[in-house]
Amino acid sequence: MNHDFHDRVAVVTGGAMGIGEATARKFAANGATVAIFDINDKIGNTTASDIAASGAKCAYFHCDVSSSSSVEKAVADAVGKFGAIDMLVSCAGIQDYGDAISTTEEAWDHLMDVNLKGCYLAAKYAVPHILKRGQGAIVIVGSVQSMTAIANSVAYVTAKHGLLGLTRAMALDYASKGIRVNCVCPGAIDTPMLRWAANLDKNPEKVIETCNRMHAMGRIGKPEEVADAIVYLASSAASFITGAALLVDGGMLVPAGGMGFQEGGTGAATR
Repeated sequence: MNHDFHDRVAVVTGGAMGIGEATARKFAANGATVAIFDINDKIGNTTASDIAASGAKCAYFHCDVSSSSSVEKAVADAVGKFGAIDMLVSCAGIQDYGDAISTTEEAWDHLMDVNLKGCYLAAKYAVPHILKRGQGAIVIVGSVQSMTAIANSVAYVTAKHGLLGLTRAMALDYASKGIRVNCVCPGAIDTPMLRWAANLDKNPEKVIETCNRMHAMGRIGKPEEVADAIVYLASSAASFITGAALLVDGGMLVPAGGMGFQEGGTGAATR
């Protein structure tokens, strides 16, 4: 589906690579002006330059989403360059592993600052500009872990659950003001973060194979597939959707007992 975003400005946090990069490219391909916010200056500038080389309007802005002053400056710089903000996609995030005992207070605070507080700060400074436009959209990138959990990921799971609450709270706050707020909840997606996590194991390919089998469709997703959902939720095609959590998980959360049970449990035995 093609969407017309001409004369609209999209801010994408974590837009240098992964789902954020795919989203920035998708917006640009549909006519939007794109502001990429990220902490990785080298990759962020490269991504923005590559998108701009295709004829789109795109620029990179250094932004540490965990820092109020950094987010405030990035938003001000983007508005100074492009004149407005119509859409905000909060995609910046990090991963950490550990249970309540092994997770240090510093690691907990850092993950919360990036994954949860970062979305709040992006909205805090971007929403006033979206309100000036009379209507707009915010899309937050949650996870299947916004609804469920995996072991040894206490901080990450907690933050992703928090993002769903943030989505619903802001959807209520801004529904009468013309701003829709939704959340996409991806399954395992083939991003640098997933590959980093897999490489923590001595057999990364086995981890990826297991991730493939977790999904009813038998494979992990592509960043572009999540970007399609994000762009849809930001578009006029989703004009009556707000406060929603859209699963983009290849059926991961569908099978009772997980895919292992589907392949070898009672249902399998009766086929």
